[in-house]
Amino acid sequence: MGRQNFGGFGGGANMQQLMRQAQKMQQQMQEAQDKLDEAEYEATAGGGMVTVKVSGKREITSIAIDPQVVDPDDIEMLQDLITAAVNEALRKGEEAREEAMNRMAPGMGGLF
Repeated sequence: MGRQNFGGFGGGANMQQLMRQAQKMQQQMQEAQDKLDEAEYEATAGGGMVTVKVSGKREITSIAIDPQVVDPDDIEMLQDLITAAVNEALRKGEEAREEAMNRMAPGMGGLF
């Protein structure tokens, strides 16, 4: 019985080359992931009255609140500003992550 060719993956040398390429891509993706984890993203709300920084690991690293926005009679506004700034910072980080992953695997579309 003859040797079957599985879509170009039949030769041992071809398989080894594919494995090396896969390992290289995996290493590049891990390096990109590490770089993204180390990044920091910042967003503001209320014209800069609330500033939030998040890490690439999606953790809040700092929140700065301008004392002028602290009104004991309107805590709801402060809560809304903090929420808006946190969500914007997280969105920026997620966009950067998607961009980086799509650059690594352009043929995979929205996989990441």
